[in-house]
Amino acid sequence: MALSFCGNNKDINPYSVENGTLNNGCFVDALNLVPHVFLLFITFPILFIGWGSQSSKVQIHHNTWLHFPGHNMRWILTFLLLFVHVCEFAEGIVSNRVMSTNHLHLFMPAFMGFVAATTSVVYYHNIETSNFPKLLLVLFIYWVLAFITKSIKLWKFAEFNVGPQHLRFCITALLVVLYGLLMGVEVNVIRVRKYVFFANPQKVKPPEDLQDLGVRFLQPFVNLLSKATYWWMNPLIIGAHKRPIELKKIGKLPIAMRALTNYLRLKDAYEDQRTAEDPDRPPSIWRSMYRAFGRPILLSSTFRYLADLLGFAGPLCISGIVKHLKTKDDVATADKMKDTYLGVYFMSSTELLQNSSVLAVLLFLALVLQRTFLQASYYVTIETGINLRGALLAMIYNKILRLSTSNMSMGEMTLGQINNLVAIETNQLMWFLFLCPNLWAMPVQIVMGVILLYYLLGWSALVGASVIVLLAPVQYLIATKLADTQKSTLEHSTDRLKKTSEILKGIKLLKLYAWENIFCDSVEETRGKELTSLKTFAFYTSMSIFMNAAIPIAAVLATFVMHHFLNKTGPTPSEAFAALALFHILVTPLFLLSTVVRFAVKALVSVQKLGEFLQSDEIGDDSWRNGDISVSLEPGKKHLGMTKAINRKQPMRYQMDNYEQPTRRQMRPTETEDVAVKVSNGSFTWGNNLVTLSDINIRIPTGQLTMIVGQVGCGKSSLLLAMLGEMQAVDGRVYWSNKNRYSVAYAAQKSWLLNATVEENITFGSPFNKQRYKAVIDACSLQPDIDLLPFGDQTEIGERGINLSGGQRQRICVARALYQNTNIVFLDDPFSALDIHLSDHLMQEGILKFLQDDKRTLVLVTHKLQYLIHADWIIAMKDGSVLREGTLKDIQTHDVELYDHWKTLMNRQDQGLEKDIQQDSQTTLERKTLRRAFYSREAKNQIDDEDEEEEEEEEDDDNMSTTTNRRSKIPWKMCWCYLSSGGFFMVFLMVSSKLLKHSVIVAIDYWLALWTSSKTEQSTDAGTDLFTGTSPANSSNITLPTPGTLEAEKDSYYLPVFIILCAAGITLCLITSLTVEFLGLSAATNLHHNLLNKIIHAPIRFFDITPLGQILNRFSADTNIIDQHIPPTLESLTRSTLLCLSAIGVIASITPAFLIALVPLAVAFYFIQKYFRVASKDLQDLDDSTQLPLLCHFSETAEGLTTIRAFRHEARFKQRMLELTDTNNTAYLFLSAANRWLEVRTDYLGAVIVLTAAGASIWSLRYNNPAGGLVGLGLTYALTVTNYLNWVVRNLADLEVQMAAVKKVNSFLSTESENYEGSMDTSQVPENWPHDGEIKIQDLCVRYDPMLKPVLKHVNACIKPGQKVGICGRTGSGKSSLSLAFFNMVDIFEGKIIIDGIDICKLPLPTLRSRLSIILQDPVLFSGSIRFNLDPERMCTDDRLWEALEIAQLKNMVKTLPGGLDAVVTEGGENFSVGQRQLFCLARAFVRKSSILIMDEATASIDMATENILQKVVMTAFADRTVVTIAHRVHTILTADLVIVMKRGNIMEYDKPETLLEQEDGMFASFVKADM
Repeated sequence: MALSFCGNNKDINPYSVENGTLNNGCFVDALNLVPHVFLLFITFPILFIGWGSQSSKVQIHHNTWLHFPGHNMRWILTFLLLFVHVCEFAEGIVSNRVMSTNHLHLFMPAFMGFVAATTSVVYYHNIETSNFPKLLLVLFIYWVLAFITKSIKLWKFAEFNVGPQHLRFCITALLVVLYGLLMGVEVNVIRVRKYVFFANPQKVKPPEDLQDLGVRFLQPFVNLLSKATYWWMNPLIIGAHKRPIELKKIGKLPIAMRALTNYLRLKDAYEDQRTAEDPDRPPSIWRSMYRAFGRPILLSSTFRYLADLLGFAGPLCISGIVKHLKTKDDVATADKMKDTYLGVYFMSSTELLQNSSVLAVLLFLALVLQRTFLQASYYVTIETGINLRGALLAMIYNKILRLSTSNMSMGEMTLGQINNLVAIETNQLMWFLFLCPNLWAMPVQIVMGVILLYYLLGWSALVGASVIVLLAPVQYLIATKLADTQKSTLEHSTDRLKKTSEILKGIKLLKLYAWENIFCDSVEETRGKELTSLKTFAFYTSMSIFMNAAIPIAAVLATFVMHHFLNKTGPTPSEAFAALALFHILVTPLFLLSTVVRFAVKALVSVQKLGEFLQSDEIGDDSWRNGDISVSLEPGKKHLGMTKAINRKQPMRYQMDNYEQPTRRQMRPTETEDVAVKVSNGSFTWGNNLVTLSDINIRIPTGQLTMIVGQVGCGKSSLLLAMLGEMQAVDGRVYWSNKNRYSVAYAAQKSWLLNATVEENITFGSPFNKQRYKAVIDACSLQPDIDLLPFGDQTEIGERGINLSGGQRQRICVARALYQNTNIVFLDDPFSALDIHLSDHLMQEGILKFLQDDKRTLVLVTHKLQYLIHADWIIAMKDGSVLREGTLKDIQTHDVELYDHWKTLMNRQDQGLEKDIQQDSQTTLERKTLRRAFYSREAKNQIDDEDEEEEEEEEDDDNMSTTTNRRSKIPWKMCWCYLSSGGFFMVFLMVSSKLLKHSVIVAIDYWLALWTSSKTEQSTDAGTDLFTGTSPANSSNITLPTPGTLEAEKDSYYLPVFIILCAAGITLCLITSLTVEFLGLSAATNLHHNLLNKIIHAPIRFFDITPLGQILNRFSADTNIIDQHIPPTLESLTRSTLLCLSAIGVIASITPAFLIALVPLAVAFYFIQKYFRVASKDLQDLDDSTQLPLLCHFSETAEGLTTIRAFRHEARFKQRMLELTDTNNTAYLFLSAANRWLEVRTDYLGAVIVLTAAGASIWSLRYNNPAGGLVGLGLTYALTVTNYLNWVVRNLADLEVQMAAVKKVNSFLSTESENYEGSMDTSQVPENWPHDGEIKIQDLCVRYDPMLKPVLKHVNACIKPGQKVGICGRTGSGKSSLSLAFFNMVDIFEGKIIIDGIDICKLPLPTLRSRLSIILQDPVLFSGSIRFNLDPERMCTDDRLWEALEIAQLKNMVKTLPGGLDAVVTEGGENFSVGQRQLFCLARAFVRKSSILIMDEATASIDMATENILQKVVMTAFADRTVVTIAHRVHTILTADLVIVMKRGNIMEYDKPETLLEQEDGMFASFVKADM
């Protein structure tokens, strides 16, 4: 049929204009083409020229990007315009079908309008990005012209009585309105920007975030289309494939999202609620959250409602398409031609919706829109949630900085609580915010769904819906149960971790005593409990998954069975499949509702906790700290000097404080200035109404050294804190002279380090001054320790860094106090963890030289009375009040008694001193442990980063392609490793049940399709039979089958099968959900069991080179992932993949043409998932790695509150916290934006799949005839694909991240174990071996690792039974290695040790180690009872234990403890002093009555008196046994029978001590000389 613009109808001359030009409809339509063509002609050249010039900078510079006024409005109107044009086009095509000849003018203008509208928006976007508004005039002219031409058309329609009952009239009216509105938008731009017709156009700057080039998160700044589809993320996500995303790449947060902005918003809302009438009423957090963040939540809810309403378009369109596929277009045209005006046909509004192709397109548009709105809603809530979390963190942090110290110490606020607030409660609230639009959207969605079901199927639908609704509470119950089990699992796993970390810390001892298995069993026992609760957890999880899968099946079954009994006829295919789709829609909100309600409950609890925290006590008012305003209770008694003092604040002080000017002697100061701090009749409390310090009158002289002494617990530290204002004053006041209280350098008794480098810990925010820094480090003798660290003073220390010993930590804290440039320094017992050398050095160099030269005021709390001679002023305290104050001379004359008391104490200390002087001191010991750790770590860096090993094997040449490959590969190997550790039977069961389940589900729906299709065909067939059958006259003898009976037969065949299939489906759902969870459980059980056994039986060398934290991580984080996260991910992944595959299979089998379209879609999907997985993994890592520092910063601050406040560094710490929060929030925002990016793309793909499926079925209908039911089936399945595509990708990405945990655990499973068997059988070893204790060492060579140099070289020695042997030598001479060799703990690669005639290398390890005893240099105690620590195997009687305690001088102490032998030992034995712990270790060795005892520097941490007692005890109690002592202080082995002197792994001297002493120039003699 020929094409012609106005149609070539012979009867009417279409081109005649006799009745007036405008009365020819065709001419009016032609007129409508003019504006569109005009626009295209003008804009195309401009765009091309623009692109030409822009080719140099194709990438838009976002910093010039500026939105014109009405930006969003314009985009929304344009989208509406495009939609209306599409409708107009469709209407034109459908009307044209009715006409006898083609009328191009019915749809051509609509098409041109569509093109023009698209062009207009492209054009606008380009003008906007180049910020050149003058060109917008073109658009203005276009809108005006279009508005005029459309108005003419509308006017003509009205003239020819075409009214609103006709669709084309409505469309034209809509277009007029839209063009008018767009004209208005354009006028508004002219009005605001004044870019034409006005003399002075307005200069505009882009938003300041964009001028600051660090902002990479462009969501708030891009145009509407890019906002909706996250187009701006493309470069980032695709770029991630080439090189990983780093923190630099994600830049800073936009200003509106920074924590500070949001904190101020929330704080204002919070503070505004404090009213004058009721100042004590706590403000409501909920209300302040609503005030600060209510608007975005409302916006999000709006989006959500829109999406939910559009979601129902799916089922309705399906029902329409299936219904109208069959209706042929041959309804008599004659009827239709009645509606002609202006020579063409006008259709009514409903008629368009009866065309299945139109419906298919509508369905596609509805899906695209619904998904866009849904993602927008998610994004808005997530952004708000992140903002809220930032605000809450800042709020909590500010509160922490103001918490009163008593709160922390009295245990009202523990560190644990604060960490929970930060880590858990804020996240709970954030998640609640993410989910809260669901709270009010879901009920609406459910109600709508039920109404629609009723409309489709009548009463029977309500039965199905009620099944769903009734089972929702069950789901809620399951959800609460899940939460409870998770709690108990957590308790067990913390318990298990505690035990594991204890084992790892004391692993050396456990191996030496052959106790590994006892402790291993105790961990396994806890793990057993944990697994029991994990089993319940797995059971409930699988129940919840089962409910989710089975409810729709049950609902469908109930509905259709009911429908059968109520209506006697089955539903038509269109109704059945619409109902099916609706059930799928309904299940999701019901499943989620339980989760949302649970989160809401949690949020209520969190808010309550937060509220309590924000209301807790704060430290006193700050005003007095800023001048010298005295702290007094009655404001009337203000100090007189106050006003004067304030005026004389000296800004000069900063310049004067420079280190280069040590000569800062003041003129003779006036009376007040002589005192730096003065306390007059003060009494202070920690806030529990008990007065800790009473009647304090002291003064601290300026520029002098004040010492505070007294017994333990007499309030020395409290006095310092009271002066710093940390305590509550009950009475009296603290007075600071005017220029001192700005900042006080303070070193607390319990050392506090930051997670930072050594240098940052010492400078602590002050500018770095090399010469001063060096002086401080020398004064604290830190240089040797720094040299041992792997990166010198740039090494990270602190919680997450390298663990330093107590002494090293304390010296760093003192160094920090010395380095600060403050007038006053407070040192709280800086010598407590230091040995004699160091304390002397620190006193001389640091305190007397460095500080005194600087004329700084110094207050020192100490127990070392020998330093009193250096003090300028002494304050002696007793029981919370001042006993004496004055110089040493004063006290000598006035209080002879006290002076004598001190003298006797000093003498005692001095005697200790003489012996202590040349000891191989504790410090050296600390350095030694450090050195061992690092020396071994550098030697073999193998496990430092397990992830790298495999990469290096794969890629020797690190070029682009290989890295790219590696980053997008899925770790199949690890998946297989995980599955195989779950057991092959379980894997087989899981795979087969999954496949069966999905086939049964498909079968159910397929059967439904057959059943309903048979209905429709049946009824039509039966009907024709009746009419064309014989006439009623002769029907007397033939009974015709009525349709009812026919259907009843059919139903009796269809219905039972349907019921059986549904039942099978439900049971299979149950089986699969259980198998997956229990497969995961058995995998977790096996992996943990193997890991524990491998690690506990690993050689000691493994623990030297593997950092403890890394091993613990395997047991905590990685095990947790394997236990709880992998199974649900795996389940979800397999389910969504199989769902998608079965859906595609179903569609393809119904309409094979669909497969052609599938190829490009599959390619697109492959690339989307490939890019996303890589980017998502990087962003996930960034999120994890930025979260840790944030949490650590909080716990650090809470621990070091007094120090931070004394130094006055609150502002710096707040700043740091805001930076850390922002960094973490940026990572999290990008992660969620990337998820949105993925979901928008997969959703659009899903929509395209629906469109192609619908198109294919409509198209294939023309040629062959799939039953209506099958078409419905295909479309219903296509709809489910859209829901599950993105889950496939996200689960893949998650699984990839989670499999890393399996990989890490696996890398530890390959470690070698020690050889436990030995070559002898246990039965061959005599029961009482070693009975004599004779040791022969023959040509012994020992090394720690085959790759390292030997530490002992060809050592020969012979020790007779019962001899007492001493071994001495410098640090690192191989003394300790020899002691380890006796236990076969090191690699003996040559020579042998023979004990009582048996070569120890041949013995099974447990036998050998259980028959010898050793006492180590660092005491290790385990948590449990004293009995457990002495004898974990429960072999001995109580008398034997008491005897051992008596030998170790502990009997009396243990008797006083509650429970005696069953008294509690806390973790690491913290409730005993170091000396007592060492004595327990001795007792432990005595309990084992073995004939050989080895003491490895065992007396290093005991004071002299106890040590002497011990020496005697060892000589008497062990008179008949062989004792090998490795000496720390040489004088302890002067009484030995034999002395061995070692040097660099060789024996230098070997003889009786007397003979060795005679050789004047021998090594032993020189050692003894040095020690005397």
